Amino acid sequence: MRRYLLRFARSRVAGRLISWIIAHMSWLISANRLRETDTLLAFYHPQPAYPVHILLVPKRAIAGLTAVQPTDADFLLDLMQTTQSLVAELNLEARGYRLIANGGAYQDVPHLHFHLVAGAASGD
Repeated sequence: MRRYLLRFARSRVAGRLISWIIAHMSWLISANRLRETDTLLAFYHPQPAYPVHILLVPKRAIAGLTAVQPTDADFLLDLMQTTQSLVAELNLEARGYRLIANGGAYQDVPHLHFHLVAGAASGD
């Protein structure tokens, strides 16, 4: 079932649906929320690949990193402030962390999102 859902999530139709839900009905997303602003939603990844694995998602539909526009400055500011806040709260500076944005063939869901991760990936 999870494979089917992931395959569906990667489709263009699902991408638009996911983007619309995030933008207009983020309260429907059943997730362990860490932060929510007018432009961003941050929550623990439902299938984490790292000991710390947080998704940071813009509420506005943005297809990928190359689609970010100057008008998205408020989201980018929220992204940086939220990331800094989570790094401090979870004491990740001392442990080490990464902020990842996948693109192209590496982007599973057609909606821009960032992974704040710490620790070794599962299987490493």
